Amino acid sequence: MDEILDGSLAEMANAISSRSITSVALVRGFLDRIERKNPPLNALVYSTAEQAMQLAAKADADLQAGGLHGPLHGIPMTIKDSLDTKDAITTWGTLGRKDFRPGRDATCVARLRSAGGILMGKTNTPEFTLAFKTDNLVYGRTNNPYNLNLTPGGSSGGAAALIAAGATPFDIGTDTGGSIRLPSHFCGITGLKPTTGRVPCTGNALPTSGLLAALSQPGPMARQVADLGYLLDIIQGPDLFDPYSTDAQRYVMGAVDPSQLRIGYHTDNGISTPSAAIQTAIREALGLFEANGQTVTDTRPPGVEMASFIYAKLFGADGGDTLDLLLEDSHTEQPSPQIASSQTQARPTIDQSEFNHALNLWDNYRSSMLGFFEDFDILICPVNAHTAVGHDETEDMLSYSYTLAYNLTGWPAVVIRCGTDPQGLPIGLQIIARPFREDQCLAVAAWLEAALQQQHGGFSRPA
Repeated sequence: MDEILDGSLAEMANAISSRSITSVALVRGFLDRIERKNPPLNALVYSTAEQAMQLAAKADADLQAGGLHGPLHGIPMTIKDSLDTKDAITTWGTLGRKDFRPGRDATCVARLRSAGGILMGKTNTPEFTLAFKTDNLVYGRTNNPYNLNLTPGGSSGGAAALIAAGATPFDIGTDTGGSIRLPSHFCGITGLKPTTGRVPCTGNALPTSGLLAALSQPGPMARQVADLGYLLDIIQGPDLFDPYSTDAQRYVMGAVDPSQLRIGYHTDNGISTPSAAIQTAIREALGLFEANGQTVTDTRPPGVEMASFIYAKLFGADGGDTLDLLLEDSHTEQPSPQIASSQTQARPTIDQSEFNHALNLWDNYRSSMLGFFEDFDILICPVNAHTAVGHDETEDMLSYSYTLAYNLTGWPAVVIRCGTDPQGLPIGLQIIARPFREDQCLAVAAWLEAALQQQHGGFSRPA
């Protein structure tokens, strides 16, 4: 049973369609793992186990009658609690919604269900997804499966922790400043932040309108790169709600030859210097490309050193209105300490000239950064300046510049594990491509994942 539970989504789908395993058995296998592994993690915070078993039985009956629901027929999943689910409480991590049932699915969730996916429950997130640690006043704190004294990261920390523990085959996270990629790095899994507009944000905690809407993207999180592409094919494409969603060309990962792509890299972005262990792990991974006869060039995109400054400028440009409206709409009277701290900070008044300057900075940054792709197809860099940190450890926000830089550009990025630090914690790296070329990110990530597997014989997993 463990072999199929640890397999790819395509393998699970084939096993179900060929009737070598039932959906009931598959769902029951993951629910058993959740029962064993979730209590010390507090990653899954709302269970739909009973309903999942009923839907699994229906999936088996439908298959017996000749009905195949789609590429996820009978396969279980979990969903980050910032994404609405019509039949399960969706809190967004805020007290005002602790008993709230949205009545409709987020667009990406609806597409997964239409493809046959079966919801086992919701995974934890900080309030409104606005933190790099996963903790809130509704469900409490989520722990890292490699060390319970550490955070799994945020805001998709519950998803990453449960995937790393082997208790769910996949989840959908959201990423506004690194919220898919950071937990993937901290927990040693794979994650994809698609290009801005590739996947609709409809039904996510953060609004699809306003100054900051273009920063966010839902995306898949899983244990292996192949699953990311499998899921992207299901959830991508515009809807008629999110004004940023785009009917962009779909490229095929299998048509990409990674050896023909021009690769640039850096281990220091000029804002925050990563630990020696992270830099070493990335350089060793880059050595696999060189051993394959490829040239990798040490370089940085022009303008990346401005990322943290511009990101902070944008988040201050609305005078706190976005946060105030979220609290008001959610009927939340007691915000989390993180959100309360943001509210009490001074909110400088920004005049029209300063607001226009912030928008021009952002556009000029995106234009300057695009120049990178004149000479390169792929950028490889760290995900963060450090590995997983303690729950109460003070964060240096400059360390998160490695992810937020690419929310500002809107570029796609895949995270895979590339090493282990001296404390036994996972180290990830980030593979980035030009807009809407997720196929190139995924092809390079799949090649490197296989090369690392051959070199290391597989990385350690949580107990």
